[in-house]
Amino acid sequence: MGRLTGGDPSLLRRINSAVVLHALRAAAPPASPTLTDLTKVTGLSRPTVEGVVEGLMESGLVVEVPAEEGEARRQGRPARRFRFRVEAGHLMGIEIGPHRIAALMADLGGRVMGSTSLDVAETASADERLGCVRVAVADLLERSGVPRSRLRAVGVASPGIVEADGTVRLGTALPGWTGLPLGERLQRSFRCPVLVENDANAAAVAEHWKGAATASDDVVFVLAGLSPGAGSLIGGRLHRGYGGAAGEIGALHLLGREATPEVVLSTTGEPLHPLDEAQVARVFTLAREGDERAGAAVDRFIRRLVHDVAALVLALDPELVVVGGWAAGLSGVLEPLRTELARYCLRPPRVVQSLLGEAAVATGALRLALDHVEEQLFAVESTVTARR
Repeated sequence: MGRLTGGDPSLLRRINSAVVLHALRAAAPPASPTLTDLTKVTGLSRPTVEGVVEGLMESGLVVEVPAEEGEARRQGRPARRFRFRVEAGHLMGIEIGPHRIAALMADLGGRVMGSTSLDVAETASADERLGCVRVAVADLLERSGVPRSRLRAVGVASPGIVEADGTVRLGTALPGWTGLPLGERLQRSFRCPVLVENDANAAAVAEHWKGAATASDDVVFVLAGLSPGAGSLIGGRLHRGYGGAAGEIGALHLLGREATPEVVLSTTGEPLHPLDEAQVARVFTLAREGDERAGAAVDRFIRRLVHDVAALVLALDPELVVVGGWAAGLSGVLEPLRTELARYCLRPPRVVQSLLGEAAVATGALRLALDHVEEQLFAVESTVTARR
């Protein structure tokens, strides 16, 4: 933040405000700190804390908690107590996928208050898909009773390589997605900031926040499917790479000029459509029923997935690999992955299945919105998803 001098009063006030607000938000419910408590926790003087709290009350972020009747009788005039108003604003996380739109609503504490989902055709155009997003958002706002003006930030997660301004640089999974100024298009529907992220990156953040990776800071999340993707946390921070393309392991077959993922899982010699999950599901069903050609196709798919994940693990040396996406439920995915990583890695990572399942991407989008608000309110430390 630079060296503070006598000419930085506004910056000093902002730091003091962030420190006090952070202390209030960190207070475990139902505890409501007093001015004395806040002075001890922050190390600031009492007059400074009192002034900051008054300012935060005027802004609507903090409220004084009424004294309980019994406390007043026992102690005379009780000390004033305060709490952070998690209801002072709301956040939304949106997943835009090939087959569905999903959205979550939360308060400023990150507590989910409502959700909605809407099916969408895999062949839908970009305009049709964005129209479905608007419908889902309007439905969630109406059912949650939250005015659109109360939203403080909206996080959006989508397949594809996403640039810092929310433009999809490359997105082959959705029709008309490559080159789409997704952030700009969605910003028209909101008065608050809209932050766009790759879906696998969002899922990695979600598992670190509320899923299988809460105790690990070096994590690879694999969004397993016909063309897998991955998101990574290095030292607790989301790693996007120079151009936002980190984790695009679905393209690794190109290095060896091997068969495309659509061909690997084919039982007829004809490529599968990468978005036709019903067709893919039939192959796995046939394999479970003992069909030899389907079984061979599934074996090829698992070997390819193991190869792709191993390449990323060898490069990053994570503590944990979390497998999610539609392939996460397949029997036989995790154990071959553990076996192969044990062969190649000096210290093999733990390999676990996603705890959040299909909610991972939308949850990560919500965390993106929450991080943005926390940067605005508690701008003392950078967040997991902050762009450098």
